[in-house]
Amino acid sequence: MMRFDAITLFPAMFAAVVEHGITQRAHREERWSLRTWNPRDFVDDAHRTIDDRPFGGGPGMVMMAQPLADALAAVKKNGGGTRVIALAPNGVRLDDVRVRHLARAGESLALVCGRYEGIDQRFIDVCVDEVVSVGDFVLSGGELAAMALIDAVVRQLPGALKDASAADESFAAGLLDAKHYTRPETWRGMAVPQVLLSGHHLQIAEWRRREALTLTARQRPDLIERARAAGQLSAMDEGQLRIAVETAAANQAAH
Repeated sequence: MMRFDAITLFPAMFAAVVEHGITQRAHREERWSLRTWNPRDFVDDAHRTIDDRPFGGGPGMVMMAQPLADALAAVKKNGGGTRVIALAPNGVRLDDVRVRHLARAGESLALVCGRYEGIDQRFIDVCVDEVVSVGDFVLSGGELAAMALIDAVVRQLPGALKDASAADESFAAGLLDAKHYTRPETWRGMAVPQVLLSGHHLQIAEWRRREALTLTARQRPDLIERARAAGQLSAMDEGQLRIAVETAAANQAAH
C-alpha cells in the first residue's frame, strides 16, 4: 500500500481525494492511505501561531520552520515520510514521467502544503527532498497541488484503474491523447468520424495515432520535440507530422 502524509493547515480539503472517484475506490481497496497533520497541533501558544512576518519586509506572512519540522518529525515517528515533497510554485514542474516514477518507487510520501507567502527556506533546506510545482501559476496553498499529485500517482498504482489502462492516456507515449467520441453518432449536425464506427481495430489505432500527433503538434510542440529526442517517433509519425504542418499552413493561408 502506498502511503501519503499531508502536512496542512486545512486537512478537511483532502476529503476530495478520499471520498470521490477513482481515488476513493482505490483507497477503499487499500491500495493507498492518507493521514493529515496540522502544524497548529504542534505549537503550544494561545494563538497556535505557525506564521510570522518576513524578515526584510514585504507583504504577507511566512510559515515558520519549527511547527513544520515538528509535524514532519511526528510523521516520521509514525513510520511515514520516506520522501518529503513540498508543494510550491517555485518548484520543479511535475510531469507524467515523475508521476510514474513516484508510483513505481512506492515510497511513503510526506507532502508539505505551503500557505501565505511561503515556507521558511531553512525548513526546506534541512527537511525537504524536493520542491514540486504543478504549473506556472500561483494557488492559495499547496493543498490542491498535493491532491493533484496524489490523484495522478494513485491512478498509476496497479489495479487502481478498472475500465482503462493508464498506458493509453495522454503523455503515456509522450503525446497528448487523441479526441474521444460517444453516443449519439450525430450531435448538433456533427458526426463521429466514420473510422471509429468501422470496427476495424488496426485502422482505429492508426487514426488515433494520427490524431494524437496532430493535436500534440498544434497544442504542445514541445512534447513533439521531446518525443523525437527520445526516439519515440517512427518514420510514419514524421510523415504524418509533415502533413499536419502543411495542412495547418494551407488553412492559415486560406484565412
